[in-house]
Amino acid sequence: MIKTFRGILEDGGQDQIRLQTIQGKVGYRIVKFQLFPNKPGTTTVEAVVSIFKTPGKGSGTSTAEVDFTDTNLLAVAFHQDRHEATYTATESVVFDNETFNQDIYITLTDTIGTEKCNYYIELEVIPLTDMGAEYTTIKSLRAG
Repeated sequence: MIKTFRGILEDGGQDQIRLQTIQGKVGYRIVKFQLFPNKPGTTTVEAVVSIFKTPGKGSGTSTAEVDFTDTNLLAVAFHQDRHEATYTATESVVFDNETFNQDIYITLTDTIGTEKCNYYIELEVIPLTDMGAEYTTIKSLRAG
C-alpha cells in the first residue's frame, strides 16, 4: 500500500508528517519525492527541501547545507528554476531506502530568494513485527 502526502512550504519553513502509531507496528519507506515551484516560470527559485527523522537545531532545521553523513537525513531534493529563457528547470532527488515508523519533518530553504515550494511524497506502508517495530523505533530515537 502507498500513502501520499503533499503540501507547500514557506522559505525557512518546516512541516511535520504524522506517522507515529501507538505500537509502532507500521513502517514506511520513501518511494517517490518530488518538488514543484509555487509560481512556475514566473520567479527564480533554488529550493533545497530535506526530509528528516527529527526536528530541532542542527540537522532537522531548514538549511541549504546538505550532509549525507547525517543519520537524521532521509531525503533531499534540489529544484532550480530560473525565470530566463536560456535556462531550463532542473531537479535532483536523493532518498534513502530506510524504513522508519516515527513522524518525519520536511524543511525548505530557497538559496537565492524567499519563494514557496510544493512537495509530493509517496511512502510505502510496511507491516512490522514486534521485534521490527522495536528495532525501528530505537533506531529513530538514536538518530535524534
